[in-house]
Amino acid sequence: MPSDRDQCLLDRARALGLDPDAPLLVGGNYQPLLLHAGIAHVSGQVPRIGQQVVVTGPAEAVGLDEARRAACIGALRALALLRQQLGSLDAVAQLLRVGVYVQAGPGFSQHSEVADAASELLVAVLGQAGRHARTTIGVASLPKNATVELELQAALVAPLD
Repeated sequence: MPSDRDQCLLDRARALGLDPDAPLLVGGNYQPLLLHAGIAHVSGQVPRIGQQVVVTGPAEAVGLDEARRAACIGALRALALLRQQLGSLDAVAQLLRVGVYVQAGPGFSQHSEVADAASELLVAVLGQAGRHARTTIGVASLPKNATVELELQAALVAPLD
């Protein structure tokens, strides 16, 4: 039976069409998740569901709601990777840092509002362990023309590496 955290991830992911148990596509020569010294480093996650990046283009073109959805999908993918690697999200002691990259033009100023959607989701799934430091950066482009890319670091309950 899944833990409360795992069940919350399953429910939220499925509501957005993401299967958190399916293998997540890796688009290059890197590790999607690396464990070192009790810290899990999750590589950047774009809003990909299956094989398709589902939110593309600058945030101002897709609108705030869609950009926030993109941030949530990236956060869910990061949590799914943690769950797949660790067996359960209960192995996460504390999120440490989240980096959110938002594709946007010079006139866009709602980067924090986009990233807030991911932060809210992470706290909803992990409780107080989901609170984190965060950096939000506007960029001219992202891989596959994604609207958002999200990376994170998490401290583990017990080092697994």
